[in-house]
Amino acid sequence: MAARRPARWKGDARGTIVGLTRGSTIAHLARAALESIAFQSAALLDAMSRDTVAAGGAAVTELRVDGGASVNDLLMQFQADLLGIPVVRPKVTETTALGAAYLAGLSGGVWRGLDELAAQWRAERTFLPTLARSEAAERMQRWEHAVRQATAS
Repeated sequence: MAARRPARWKGDARGTIVGLTRGSTIAHLARAALESIAFQSAALLDAMSRDTVAAGGAAVTELRVDGGASVNDLLMQFQADLLGIPVVRPKVTETTALGAAYLAGLSGGVWRGLDELAAQWRAERTFLPTLARSEAAERMQRWEHAVRQATAS
């Protein structure tokens, strides 16, 4: 029998917004959307970390981020708070285009190898966790509960 996948990884799962009141505004919805990215990322990184450590690998000590969402300071700080590790944003966040340029440069002889490319990476900002681990764990538990409630049949 196949293992049961968490509801958030099911293609037919439906989204919900929990905790709305008459005082909720569009700003609350926007923040909820950002926080959902951090909650889902934290759950995924936790699963990956458990598997890695169980296989004899090292625990994750920092998360390097990139892409459009990484420019949002609120999201990056909340991600660091949930994970309890630093979240590091590079100077160049659009790494798809950068990767294509690096590949072209490698093939054209601009760079000699991957080590030289790795040396090009620079951090723009590091977000350090500020939330107590107990509070972060409680928030993750509430999110997991909301996910279970949304997928209960």
